[in-house]
Amino acid sequence: MALNPVNPDTTVDIDAIRQIVSQNFPESLDQLIALARIPSVAWESFDASKVQESAEAVAALAKSVGFDDVRIATAPTDEGKQGYPAVLARKPAAEGKPTILLYAHHDVQPPGDRALWDSEPFEPELRGDRLFGRGAADDKAGVIAHISAVRALEVAMPGHGLGISLFIEGEEEAGSPSFRNFLEENRADLAADVIVVADSANWAVGTPALTTSLRGMVAGEFEIRVLEHAVHSGMFGGPVLDAPLLAARLVASLHDDDGNVAIKGLLSKEEADVDYDDAQFRSDSSVVSGYQLAGTGKLTDRLWNKPAISLIGLDMVSVAESANALIPSIRGKLSMRLAPGQDAAAAGAALKKHIESLDLRGAHVSFKLTEEGSSYFQDAENDAAARLMNDCLRDAWGTEPVNTGIGGSIPFIADLKELYPSAHILITGVEDPDSRAHSANESLHVPEFEKAIVAESLLLARLANNGLGE
Repeated sequence: MALNPVNPDTTVDIDAIRQIVSQNFPESLDQLIALARIPSVAWESFDASKVQESAEAVAALAKSVGFDDVRIATAPTDEGKQGYPAVLARKPAAEGKPTILLYAHHDVQPPGDRALWDSEPFEPELRGDRLFGRGAADDKAGVIAHISAVRALEVAMPGHGLGISLFIEGEEEAGSPSFRNFLEENRADLAADVIVVADSANWAVGTPALTTSLRGMVAGEFEIRVLEHAVHSGMFGGPVLDAPLLAARLVASLHDDDGNVAIKGLLSKEEADVDYDDAQFRSDSSVVSGYQLAGTGKLTDRLWNKPAISLIGLDMVSVAESANALIPSIRGKLSMRLAPGQDAAAAGAALKKHIESLDLRGAHVSFKLTEEGSSYFQDAENDAAARLMNDCLRDAWGTEPVNTGIGGSIPFIADLKELYPSAHILITGVEDPDSRAHSANESLHVPEFEKAIVAESLLLARLANNGLGE
């Protein structure tokens, strides 16, 4: 049916926006499925041409919703390698109108073990209310949410005058190695009054969320050497504790008996307004029956406001290839999440000091930091854009939104804040706790996806109408 455009001189008609999104939603879903079929993994061991193909598909989508200034661009990493392709598209603002930057990423995680998937990772499959496939949620749904919201705005308010910039990154899952240089090279084109980062998650199916804090992170690698070479475990075992046994002592030292991080000097807060139901968390995280959760305090504080440390890699002999020999050396990788407000460099130094001060019987121990990223915190009650976004979420879902933290990290948020200090940053998302981003059987809750598009469409329409009302 024909829909009447919204009068830009009056209050935005929520029902009209919802109808426009609903009418176009089959197309939005088809576009997501087509985009998710492209295996755009931005890792050196995967086919880089697929990331280029994905960028070209995104550029075509941008043109389809009225962007005339569209280009695919790259920037070098700090090591001099050329980064993976991103898509930039712009609609200049009319006089007196604000500009909004819409960010998402079109690259995806590797699929991992095919045997763990119930369907082909890059053949999206609808089962019930969920669309399964790699990138269906993280973050190609974010890309299509932006495209669909711009489409809805153009139908609802032709001649709206809102400035819109689209920035769809192509290497977020690889750590955004060229992100800062990309910002520097395209600084003017990316300048905005409001920045929407569609790469987070909602509180639950039926309850939207605005992400207002992110933990920072540091990562590092340790190496322990006990012997110059492997020796017979029967002939020499006893006086010598080999490298894996000493690594076990190192890893055990990272937490106290309650499971709290035991690195001295790290910031830890207890200030979450909401809590995570214990049974729901156990279900969402898939812990086995009887497992005792680590740490103390609210689960939300343990996830958002306190440090966490994980052993994410260990190089040693596999069980299948094991021999009766003492293992001379071992290498491991640690990933540590940091409370908002924690200086990443100071946290890395504290971790390094902790490891190097351990008594590991004189074994040769080395540790090097490999990555760090800053945390993020937003005072949503005193931020005009956050208040507006919460209004849009409330109207789209019909329920009260939650301001949440995220246990994960998006380090480039700090780059955005540094280069665009006056911009309001909104971290939104289309995922839910069962989306399983980065895991096998990643999925998107389709009805929630439509609501996310409605919320962003309302945000664009209200910014076009009244700006931030500041």
